[in-house]
Amino acid sequence: MIQPDDKIATPGQIVSFERNDITFTGKVIPSQCQRSVIVDLTVMDNLDEIDFEYDRTVVAHTNYRIIQE
Repeated sequence: MIQPDDKIATPGQIVSFERNDITFTGKVIPSQCQRSVIVDLTVMDNLDEIDFEYDRTVVAHTNYRIIQE
C-alpha cells in the first residue's frame, strides 16, 4: 500500500498512487486544482496492459506519494 507523504506535488514531478489495488505512476501536469493534481499516466510502460479507460486522472493530495522531483 502506498504511504502518502505530506508534500504537495508540482507540475513535472512523478507520483505514485493506488486505485483498485493497482499501483499507478504518472507525471503531474499543470492544472487549477486546489485539493488534487491531474496525473498523466502515459509514462507507465504497462499502461496498455492495465484495463484503465483514460490516460489522465485526478488524484487527491492525500492519496499520492512523490517518487521523483
